[in-house]
Amino acid sequence: MPRISRTVLLLLVAVAAFLALFPLWGDTFYIRFVTRIMVYALFAMSLDLLVGYVGLVSLGHAAFFGVAIYTVAGLVNKAGITSAFLILPAALAVSALCALVIGWISIRTSGVYFIMITLALAQMLYYFFNDQKYWGGTDGMNIDRRPDLSVGGLVLFNFNDRVQFYYLALACLVGVFLLLYRLLRSPFGHALVGIRANEGRMRALGYDVQRLKLIAFVIAGTVAGLAGFLEAARGTFASPAHLGWHESGHALVLVILGGIGTLFGPVIG
Repeated sequence: MPRISRTVLLLLVAVAAFLALFPLWGDTFYIRFVTRIMVYALFAMSLDLLVGYVGLVSLGHAAFFGVAIYTVAGLVNKAGITSAFLILPAALAVSALCALVIGWISIRTSGVYFIMITLALAQMLYYFFNDQKYWGGTDGMNIDRRPDLSVGGLVLFNFNDRVQFYYLALACLVGVFLLLYRLLRSPFGHALVGIRANEGRMRALGYDVQRLKLIAFVIAGTVAGLAGFLEAARGTFASPAHLGWHESGHALVLVILGGIGTLFGPVIG
């Protein structure tokens, strides 16, 4: 991954500072609006890891976003679990598992075939939730309560407080950006970029290309699951549309508009 220039770094710090101070003067509508932008920017950033650094263009990335939302809805509505200590790991685990299965199948293809198989597998999940009345069918389902984060009656974080949730979304966005930036500057990240540049050469050098692709796919799916958890807690609604191809296309457009292979590009997009 190329080093971020000093000018770009200063701009990113300025934007982060602006976002950190925004709730001090922003009204309720814009705080909620910017929160939604940050959640979807996090979702798009996870896709940029695949598109910009591994060269895998996926049209099924919304599957991991959507299953995380439905995991939250299922635990809250069906099981009566509201603790974020349980819901967040469950949402991430389900997203990672889906990414593992879909990725294991998809990475055996390339180019347009990869695009089509990720689309097909994601649409299978879409129609599963769309056709199941247990999950609300085409109408989706309201999530009865937001998760709570408390220990022994002491509330550590209030998901119903729009300002607190704003800062949670901002912390996740900045934290994931720094984590992925560090990851991509590691030998693993350089290997991913090498696969995008010349997969045959990397294979000839002895790299297990399929395994590296699958690891990247699971990481991207897990980050998308984090975005799904945040969206479920923000919007308190689960819909089959969250898994649809147009949601994946939306994220892909954000990546393209903001700049592929930059990580901060999806935020701009």
